Amino acid sequence: VDAIVIGGSAGSLELILSIVGALPASTRTTIIIIVHRKNDSESLLEDLIKSRTSLRVREVEDKDPLRPSTIYIAPPDYHLLFESRKEFSLDMTAKVQYSRPSIDVSFESAATIFKDSLAGLLLSGANADGTAGLISISSNGGIVLVQDPSTAEVDYMPQHALANAKVDFVVAANDLPAFIASICN
Repeated sequence: VDAIVIGGSAGSLELILSIVGALPASTRTTIIIIVHRKNDSESLLEDLIKSRTSLRVREVEDKDPLRPSTIYIAPPDYHLLFESRKEFSLDMTAKVQYSRPSIDVSFESAATIFKDSLAGLLLSGANADGTAGLISISSNGGIVLVQDPSTAEVDYMPQHALANAKVDFVVAANDLPAFIASICN
């Protein structure tokens, strides 16, 4: 895969940190993380992720170029969109599923750009955000992954996805870091 989009909400942080820690330093895959979080100028998410990986880590700014071998983080209070395989854009339209950034918005946008070279992973969370995005990834030929709800801190989000989307792989939390590393090119 050329890109992996990872969406999470309540209960997903520790697993995200484990996943980025397992990514091979040689990967060319672009990783994009969309998490529901408060708009807090003191956010430590970028620093936490940087402490776990040797890959470049960057919180996205409008019109940032999309580069391989980089982990991008959606900034709080903006929807993260893909204008092409070359750049991001940020959007402040209405919240979707009570969230901005919305996992659905980012997953759907990525699916139209990356098509069958995209993998989407939905993690722990307390609302239905992500399901529509996974459906879009699947319909564009991408790989759909969902955390096994029985291993999620908050199982509603992965459970909703399993009930409503075509899912290629359901992976337990302990197995996700190695699984994601294995699909990176």
